[in-house]
Amino acid sequence: MKIITKAIEQAFAKQGDTSQKSMDEIKIVMKLFNPQGAGTWYIYEKIDEDIYMAFVNLGDPVCAEMGTVSMQELLEFRGWLGLGLERDMQFEPLKHTLKTVYDVVKSDGHL
Repeated sequence: MKIITKAIEQAFAKQGDTSQKSMDEIKIVMKLFNPQGAGTWYIYEKIDEDIYMAFVNLGDPVCAEMGTVSMQELLEFRGWLGLGLERDMQFEPLKHTLKTVYDVVKSDGHL
């Protein structure tokens, strides 16, 4: 499965720079998850060819946080069964705000 499609690239371009936007204005572009265990990445901004901004929950919603991630490192990850991260193909780009995702995750939920 291709992780970053043309449609997702276009969604990142439409989103643009989020540094001056509120959480209610920022939309999530794509969601990656670990099919073998904990780990969900809600990615909302492309900084350059490798670095992205994301809200990440690695299994404990209290410790979920926003920051930069390396797409190369995410794509190189292999879990104990040898599977890599997957893109949630049911997740619609630019549908949910960062605020909505933040609130749901922090209350121990999932989108």
